[in-house]
Amino acid sequence: MKTHAVLPFLVGLPQISIPSDPAQSLAKAEEFVHQAARLGAQVVCLPELFRSQYFCQHEDPEFFALAESIPGPSTEALGRVAREEGVVVLASLFERRGPGVYHNTLAIIDADGSLLGVYRKMHIPDDPGYYEKYFFAPGDTGFRAFDTRFGRIGGLVCWDQWYPEAARLTALRGALALFYPTAIGWHPEEKDRFGEEQQDAWVTVQRGHAVANGVYVAVVNRVGHEVPPGGGPGIEFWGNSFVAGPMGELLCRASADKEEILLAEIDPARLETVRQHWPFFRDRRIDAYGGITSRYLGDEA
Repeated sequence: MKTHAVLPFLVGLPQISIPSDPAQSLAKAEEFVHQAARLGAQVVCLPELFRSQYFCQHEDPEFFALAESIPGPSTEALGRVAREEGVVVLASLFERRGPGVYHNTLAIIDADGSLLGVYRKMHIPDDPGYYEKYFFAPGDTGFRAFDTRFGRIGGLVCWDQWYPEAARLTALRGALALFYPTAIGWHPEEKDRFGEEQQDAWVTVQRGHAVANGVYVAVVNRVGHEVPPGGGPGIEFWGNSFVAGPMGELLCRASADKEEILLAEIDPARLETVRQHWPFFRDRRIDAYGGITSRYLGDEA
C-alpha cells in the first residue's frame, strides 16, 4: 500500500459544453486537461460521460454504440495526457464490460498514465430525461478510494451525490476529497417554477457531505442546452461546478453557462484540524446502525 500524501495538492475541474461528435469531445477533454495542468492543477476531474452529449434522455438502443472498453481508447488517450503533464485524471465513461453489460464508470488514471482502477456508479436514476437504468447496470465495485501520486481520493458519480451512505463509506476508506463528475440540469419547462430550489438542494446536500465527513467535495458539471436526436425539450445543464471544504465552505464556484476551469487546494492538514475539533468519526455509534441496510423500517412493529 502506498504511503498517503500529506502535502496539499491542487484540483482542477473543467466545466465544459460537450460537442455532438465523440471524437471532438475527447479532443476537447484532452485540451482542457492540458490547460488545467498548465494552470497548476495536479488532479483533474472531467464531467460525467464527457465523450458524448447526454444520451440517456431517450431509451434508444443505437446509443449503446457509444460504449467502450476500459482500458480502451479514452483511457489510453487521457493516460498519455496524464503522463505528459504529470497529473491525475478522473474520467467518467460509458463502459462496455461485456456483451449486454454496460456501466457508468469512473476511471482513475495516475500521474504516470497508468490506470489505477475504476468505480462503477452504484446509484442509477430513472427519471424523465434521465433514463439511465435502460443503459447501465448497477455498479458492483463498492465505494472505493485510490492512492494517487498526490493523495488518497474517492470517486463517485452524479446520482450518488444524493446519498450520504456513499459519501460516508468513501470517506471511511480514507479519501481526502470526494469527486463527483456530474451531468445535471433543468427540464426547460420546469426551470421557472422549480429550478432555484432544485439547484440549491443539489449544492446543499453535497456541502453537507463535506461537513458530515470532514472532507473536501469537488463537483464538476457540464454546461449547455442539449436536445437529443429524437427531439424533445432537452436538458439545460446548469453548470455551477464547485469545491467545498471540510466545513462546507465554498472554496470556488463556477457560473451557470460558461466554460471555465475551477482550481482549489486540498489541504490534508486542514482536514485533520477540522476532524480534531468536530470528531464525527470518533463519536459514530457503529453498533447501532444495522438498520441502514434495510429498505424501510417504518412498517416494523
